[in-house]
Amino acid sequence: MPFVTTRDGVEIFYKDWGSGQPVMFHHGWPLSSDDWDAQLLFLVRRGYRVVAHDRRGHGRSAQVGHGHDMDRYAADAAAVVAHLGLRDVVHVGHCAGGGEVARYIARHGADRVAKTVLIAAAPPLMVQTKSNPAGLPVEVFDGFREAVATDRSQFYLDIASGPFYGFNRPGRYVSQGIIQNWWRQAMAGSAQAHHEGITAFSETDFTDDLRAIDVPTLLLHGDDDQIVPIASSARSAVTLVEHADLKVYPGLSHGMCTVNADTVNADLLGFIKS
Repeated sequence: MPFVTTRDGVEIFYKDWGSGQPVMFHHGWPLSSDDWDAQLLFLVRRGYRVVAHDRRGHGRSAQVGHGHDMDRYAADAAAVVAHLGLRDVVHVGHCAGGGEVARYIARHGADRVAKTVLIAAAPPLMVQTKSNPAGLPVEVFDGFREAVATDRSQFYLDIASGPFYGFNRPGRYVSQGIIQNWWRQAMAGSAQAHHEGITAFSETDFTDDLRAIDVPTLLLHGDDDQIVPIASSARSAVTLVEHADLKVYPGLSHGMCTVNADTVNADLLGFIKS
């Protein structure tokens, strides 16, 4: 299995398929690179090189007890880029992965970056503060931490069965396969990494990171995203990135890359080719 070892000795698993311009994918909490399979297969069949890694403590990467913060996540992504010698990369981040992309560019530069795509992404800041009154109350994330610490298996099943894919909305087709695949990915990761990762994605302020992005950027967000509400995320983020456009999908969920893959993939490809 392909791994890169980071400077602090952590083995990071990655997928590297195909050839052509590289498109690198950054997954959300608490999943793995498998969450991008619909996009990886779509793009590799169209002549692109696709790369996706499991964040430390997630998926097949090492379950270490340290470094579960955005600075280290970004450094790990940079280690994958350097190890594979990637250049002219399109970076695509979902949820927490969107924060990882922004922090990667802010800390490691855009010399190797062609474009970025932020999908249902957490930036600029998820938690409610005096300066961010539209954010979610910290009690929401405290509840996440408590659920991970006490019965994360059921908590993950509840997320996948309900708000993540919008399966709790009336009249929606519910795929048990998608639910089980989400649960499988989540349970493969470390409880500690997931517990500490909640703070990383919810309490990290990415405002300055977004301002540092100086490459063409596309933000994709569903207006029925129950995990990362669009009002306090994409609608704010698009005003902070100099060369950014926002496309809003009426009625689509946080998990639209899976349940609406055809729609998302077409727009992703169009932006990459533009």
